Amino acid sequence: MSKKATEITTELVTPILEELNLELVEVEFKKEGPNWFLRIFIDSDKGVDLEDCGLVSERLSDKLDELDPIPQAYFLEVSSPGAERPLKKEKDVIKAIGKDVHVKTYEPIDGEKTFEGKLINFDGVTLEIEVKIKTRKKVYTIPYDKVANARLAILF
Repeated sequence: MSKKATEITTELVTPILEELNLELVEVEFKKEGPNWFLRIFIDSDKGVDLEDCGLVSERLSDKLDELDPIPQAYFLEVSSPGAERPLKKEKDVIKAIGKDVHVKTYEPIDGEKTFEGKLINFDGVTLEIEVKIKTRKKVYTIPYDKVANARLAILF
């Protein structure tokens, strides 16, 4: 059911976001304890604020109430993806060039499966991440099809 709920929600929220010049980052439908949560993460080049989230929530809630596609009770949450935004699409990765990222791979690359550092290049096929190892820097080349997940990172 959760896949169907996310697909339906994506279809319903996309025109709302397009009208408001916002982008859909992710839709989640998860059970946490006894409760279900429908979470919509939105963003834009200028970022999103509470007013944006409230407006999307209100419009989407009206659509969901009208069509009632999700049979169980749930809490609707609309928010920004936060400082550690997931990089789900190629365009997200391209926009992250020059920023700090956290990348996990399906299989080891040079003996590692987790990489944190500056994304210095992405050509659609491979990512290049500059990782600091104590006092030196090493550049890893990671095939994009080996990336399990990626997100922006806050590195200290």
